[in-house]
Amino acid sequence: MSFNTIAYSQTINKAETELNETLKYALINSLREPVDKAFYQIYKDDEGVPEGLMWASYDTEVLEIKQLYGVGGEYEITLKVKPYYRAHITYGEDLVVISSNGKLVNYKHLKTYPKVDF
Repeated sequence: MSFNTIAYSQTINKAETELNETLKYALINSLREPVDKAFYQIYKDDEGVPEGLMWASYDTEVLEIKQLYGVGGEYEITLKVKPYYRAHITYGEDLVVISSNGKLVNYKHLKTYPKVDF
């Protein structure tokens, strides 16, 4: 006699995007605090930084998720962040590395675009 019951499950995505896009945005948004810290450090001494500079999760790329200690261990997530101002005028490109426990590991400014004045 067997009491093993087969269970079937389905992931329910309650968002306007496909599941992989939803997970990507959820991951990026969960890392907002350390990205903000990197963002502040990168642009704090930039005298030409436009007023209202910000970044958005939908314009951020996940470049790499590096597994450090095996499945279920710690990970390092590398993001490419493109800060913008006004009506989404890109000002720069930055790499931000964050551990899966939410700590800022590293950051690097890659590029600054010319500021557009209106």
